[in-house]
Amino acid sequence: MTDSALKTRINDDVKTAMRSKDKERLGTLRLLTAAIKQIEVDKRIELDDNQVIAVLEKMLKQRKDSIEQYEKAGRTELAEIEIKEVAILKEFMPEQLSDAEIEGLIDDAISSTGASAMKDMGKVMGILKPQLAGKADMGAVSGKIKAKLS
Repeated sequence: MTDSALKTRINDDVKTAMRSKDKERLGTLRLLTAAIKQIEVDKRIELDDNQVIAVLEKMLKQRKDSIEQYEKAGRTELAEIEIKEVAILKEFMPEQLSDAEIEGLIDDAISSTGASAMKDMGKVMGILKPQLAGKADMGAVSGKIKAKLS
């Protein structure tokens, strides 16, 4: 039925969490499966691994924003819940690339596009985005590209 190994792994983890009565983990995994199902129903498609990673990235970003807001408001108990959810969601993300690997990919993209100024940043990002999807923080990558092009 599913062509996504990642979705299968998530569903298996939901079953494991149910059996072990791990309510925190189960709740987070159910949020993730609901987000995936919502997109599949809305777009009438089956998500592949890359699309599932995009859903994970979005959920991680939302949680990081929430953590920041909760900490500013002094609501550490709510921030701790979000931190636990981030840890669970990160288990399904691909291994992150090192700074050296990212720098190498940026240099390759800049040389292959002939980018020399900030106006060429879109070309460089266009090449890097598919290569780095889920493997690096695109905000940090963007900052590194800006530093090299300015």
